[in-house]
Amino acid sequence: MLADNNNNQSTSVLFACSELTPWVKTGGLADVCGSLPRALQRAGDDIRLILPGYKNVLDQIEPPVFVAQLDLPLHPVALCSATLYGMEVLLVTHPTFSNRDGNPYMSDDDRAWPDNAWRFALFSQAVIAVGQNRAGLNWRPDVVHCHDWQTGLVPALMSLEPERPATVFTIHNLAYQGNILHKLYADMGLPIELFNENGLEFWGQASFIKGGIAFADRVNTVSPTYSQEIKTPRFGNGMDGMLRYRGERVSGILNGIDHSIWDPAIDGHIPHNYDIDSLNLKSRNKLELQQRLSLPKDADKPVFGVISRLAVQKGIDILVNAVRQTEHLDYQLVVLGSGDTELQNQLMRLTHDYPDRVAVRIGFDEALSRLIEAGSDIFLMPSRYEPCGLNQLYSLRYGTLPLTTRVGGLADTVLDADEHGDKANGFLIEQPGAPQLANGMARALERYTDKPAWRKLQQTGMSETYSWDESAHRYRQLYQAAIGDAALEYEARRVRA
Repeated sequence: MLADNNNNQSTSVLFACSELTPWVKTGGLADVCGSLPRALQRAGDDIRLILPGYKNVLDQIEPPVFVAQLDLPLHPVALCSATLYGMEVLLVTHPTFSNRDGNPYMSDDDRAWPDNAWRFALFSQAVIAVGQNRAGLNWRPDVVHCHDWQTGLVPALMSLEPERPATVFTIHNLAYQGNILHKLYADMGLPIELFNENGLEFWGQASFIKGGIAFADRVNTVSPTYSQEIKTPRFGNGMDGMLRYRGERVSGILNGIDHSIWDPAIDGHIPHNYDIDSLNLKSRNKLELQQRLSLPKDADKPVFGVISRLAVQKGIDILVNAVRQTEHLDYQLVVLGSGDTELQNQLMRLTHDYPDRVAVRIGFDEALSRLIEAGSDIFLMPSRYEPCGLNQLYSLRYGTLPLTTRVGGLADTVLDADEHGDKANGFLIEQPGAPQLANGMARALERYTDKPAWRKLQQTGMSETYSWDESAHRYRQLYQAAIGDAALEYEARRVRA
């Protein structure tokens, strides 16, 4: 457990990640890695990032400066340097990263690159070289902070070093684990002593994410509730036993949002800016949204908004069924997203069956996403699980009340209107299911008719702060705990020797 005290001690941190906003993004991981380091830097920490040198990253920046040639066990790589947000970003360049267009993990036909395990094992070895000051940079961090399965080997490999920095491993989504056949692990020449039930072995395979869970000094997730959920069979994806074993070394820190970007008072993407004192202007954005999506214009019509990856995890099938179960209610629904083809087709069938009620846009459009946040009254997130969630935080800032499942970070940030009195800011359903969501929608629509009560819920949500500076404070405490753990392990190892 982390002590809740002020910590002004400066820490040097190597931030190892496979995505980084604005250069490469497939999900929330990139946003965290683009925002948290800046908040840590503002707090006085010495931050450097390390990222695979993907082709589309190299295409976006000035020619990076060559730093070193690293002769790694798997293959030599070139280490280059660039600058982002005033921080140094080290880029690990190799043809398997630097000669491929598009998604960092998948080809154009949505199939995982067959050499992903090899690529991210190579990247992990580069992280070790930098973290152990073997890259000629004359710099060694106090902490190596790793993220998701792509860097899960780092804490495992680092555990074999006689002296090492502390390691922190953040789980953004436990469902993605980087599991590979034992033969492939052996063929890569990775340390056989790490392959055991207390290490990388997972039902006969080798698991990258288990490496992070088993060997990092501290493990955390992106919300307190998710950190407890993943210790159960329902949410643990087979890792719950190891997570329970790590005990209090596993914790949760809620993600933040950048208030300079997500603010309806200054958002340049929306036609009518507003704030907590001018909420009457919000309905003008609704009219613009309805016009843009060819829905009947009516400022008094309640509008549900959805911006999501179209996946079963996100409960999109639940949403489709709930819409059909609430066809007797008076509302409109707007959806923006892409993903599973069958779910896309189900949504498009709704637009055919309810042309004056449902509008769907497949793909992603930043300006439209902001207009949905500003123009909707209620934001739907019927997720089956949600490590943190960011859209509910954006929605609160925009006075758009979230209606979500009581899971993960949603449970940590949404306070139900029927349970929390003056602290309430939205609506929760207990279980992911169409009947539950339909009941939640009906309940929200009923509350919508009480304008003073609705305005109070909006103002409560808009007045809350979920800043990265607060999250950074918690991470700084986590770093100090990890440094202490690593020191104790080093001393125990020295005594045994």
